[in-house]
Amino acid sequence: MSTLSLMRGPARVVVRRHRRPLWTVGALALAGIAAVVGTYLWTSSVSDTFAGTGCSAQKVTRGCGDTVRHFLDTEFHFHQVLAYADLVMMLLPAFIGIFVAGPVIGRELESGTYKLSWTQSVSPARWLAAQLAVPAVLALAGVSVLSAVCAWARSKANGTHYTQEWYERVVYGAMGTVPVGYALCMLAFGALAALLLRRTVAAMIVTVVAYSALVVTLNTVRNSLWPVRTDTFRFDGAYRFPQAAADTGQGWITTGGKRLPADVCLNSADDLKDCLAGHDVAFRYLDYHPASHFWPLQLVETGVLLVLAAAAVALAFRVLRRHHG
Repeated sequence: MSTLSLMRGPARVVVRRHRRPLWTVGALALAGIAAVVGTYLWTSSVSDTFAGTGCSAQKVTRGCGDTVRHFLDTEFHFHQVLAYADLVMMLLPAFIGIFVAGPVIGRELESGTYKLSWTQSVSPARWLAAQLAVPAVLALAGVSVLSAVCAWARSKANGTHYTQEWYERVVYGAMGTVPVGYALCMLAFGALAALLLRRTVAAMIVTVVAYSALVVTLNTVRNSLWPVRTDTFRFDGAYRFPQAAADTGQGWITTGGKRLPADVCLNSADDLKDCLAGHDVAFRYLDYHPASHFWPLQLVETGVLLVLAAAAVALAFRVLRRHHG
């Protein structure tokens, strides 16, 4: 008998047992997508109407005040909807982990209902595989769609007066492959917490703490996941900051090639040029990630998350075997 056919029974049980929360989450996701798309269509309609009025948001002329205000208010409302969508995407992996740590696995272990499944020709390994496979498939499909919607909406918002850059933490965490990586990682962490603690509330709390620590850690090291680009230029010359680039560091370079911090002369009593000359400064430097680094950063971070997820799943099965053979 194939592995797929073996999994169908336990997987059906998981879906049937949690069908109400799954339907609720699905309905909320569809409502969120409808809100984002509907707000964009409304904003686009208002923008088209505004373009035909002859008014300008840059230079308001007499008789255009209310028209410009309505136009900008509409764009700002679209910006707010996207901000809420980004926030939901940031919180979604934590909720997925909580759901697995609590209702899916933790509650069964705490109440002992898992024993019923194990007495019906379902081994502990098959039981855990089903508990992980169902939410994993749903999370992979659902989060991928929501991430694509957020990316599409952000591309439409770039033409408005309220834009956000790709490297801002909440925006970055709502697009690309990273949301999927976080979702699968927290799903695995939630399962591991439930198996280790065997208490629903405790496992859910530990999952939230683990997610917070993971987000803080990866936000801290993100810029080092891919080599930065460096520009050097004379400090007394003209330099144009790269468009849509994430500034990761800047400062001064001496004639010997040594880097000095940007504030090396901040508290000096000397004139800036005299202070820099005293430090033998020849150039300024800027380290940054251009917009083209979005996907390399995303894929590397997603890879890290998937490795952590795989390690957590392997450890979860090991814990299961140790306690139940």
